[in-house]
Amino acid sequence: MNRRDFFKKTGLVTAGTVAAPYILPTGRMFARTNVPKAEYVVMVMFAGGVRQQESVLQRYLDDSQEVTGAAGNIMPNLFTGIAPDRKIVYGTDPGGGATRGSEPIPRILSQSMEDTGTVFKEMSAISAGHYVGLNTLITGSLGTAQGLKTRPKYPTIFEYLRKHAGFAALDTWFIANGLGNSTPLLNSSKNADYGLQYGGNMFAAPYTFGGVGREILGNGKPYSRADLDPMYYMKNFLDQSFGLNPDQLETIKNTDEEKTRIKEFIRAVFQRQDQGLIPRPPVTDNGDAVTISYAAEVLRHFKPKFLTLNMSAVDGCHSNFTGYLRSLHRADHSVGWLWNYIQNNIPEMSGKTIMIVAPECGRNLKPNPILDENDWYAFDHSDANAMRVWSVMVGKNVPKMTVGSENNKVGKLTDIVPTIADIFGVYDEVKASPYLDPQSKSLFLRM
Repeated sequence: MNRRDFFKKTGLVTAGTVAAPYILPTGRMFARTNVPKAEYVVMVMFAGGVRQQESVLQRYLDDSQEVTGAAGNIMPNLFTGIAPDRKIVYGTDPGGGATRGSEPIPRILSQSMEDTGTVFKEMSAISAGHYVGLNTLITGSLGTAQGLKTRPKYPTIFEYLRKHAGFAALDTWFIANGLGNSTPLLNSSKNADYGLQYGGNMFAAPYTFGGVGREILGNGKPYSRADLDPMYYMKNFLDQSFGLNPDQLETIKNTDEEKTRIKEFIRAVFQRQDQGLIPRPPVTDNGDAVTISYAAEVLRHFKPKFLTLNMSAVDGCHSNFTGYLRSLHRADHSVGWLWNYIQNNIPEMSGKTIMIVAPECGRNLKPNPILDENDWYAFDHSDANAMRVWSVMVGKNVPKMTVGSENNKVGKLTDIVPTIADIFGVYDEVKASPYLDPQSKSLFLRM
């Protein structure tokens, strides 16, 4: 009997057996346990390099552009705080680049995630680079020498969950925001102890559900033997074979039934597109919001145990600080919308899900010389400030609390993978892996 069947037969995943928070003699809130804390996890790898100062510290322009009296919270769905009252450039008016008149996007959530969950105010990244940061969030490893356009060296969270929790391929998903660098290869590793047979399913949302996907898959139908080549093309596409060598075409191990369900899902998405039925955040003027909308479609249709997605629009901070502020505000808007959508539109997941949100890296303390339309300086990511990050958790069995502060760093990004393992009741098995950062631990044990 596998682990999942054991839990089902013994009733250990019913609500009455999930551990409730309590204070331990050590001061920690949670004991290490193999009892699941929630049935579903959604992880948002938040945008493309986020400065502490404009996000969790809520300083807006006060700590970037030599402006005083212009602090405030531009991420109201994640964090609690009053919005800036000067130089509002991050909103939705037609002249959004101007220093006046821009309207902030109304908050989606009735309460911020900070008001209902746990915020780790000051954590450590493992690298100041995007790809290594994403790799860290996916693997929990210290493998900062990972090369581009290759699968991770160390097992991913998809593999840990499929091998140790017994999850099926359709239980684990990565919704990527593109095909650049190694992004489409993050759904499994090349590790000999785990590997492709334990990988998660992946859609590169702008391509799968954009013009390329519609051209290849939009008119999907049963194929005759005369149509073998396009049939195999579709099969390989559905098995996440973008960018792989011919000897890698057999990748994620979906059963025939799972492959059929994926094909039916893609066909249904294009039909829903034509009917204007794809759920979207109210403001969808950047690619992150589009990625979020298709993540919602996957959640609605498959109800996977684990789904992660990545965003990157704020990476424009390298050359345009105004655009960065707008993208940061929109990323918060989209994440708030997704959490609200899960609670109100997917009854199977409502009240049973934990969402984890974390940037893959931060940004520099000092700007580079590039000025934008408001004569504001841009910021890269290469110094110690770029190693400063935060994390938010909200949902079932997550207490309302703040952990750490600007002067008290608690946790690091390699903690995210063991935290997810802890939520699904396989903490001991995953922590026994020799591939994790040995100092990482579940964030529940850092509370």
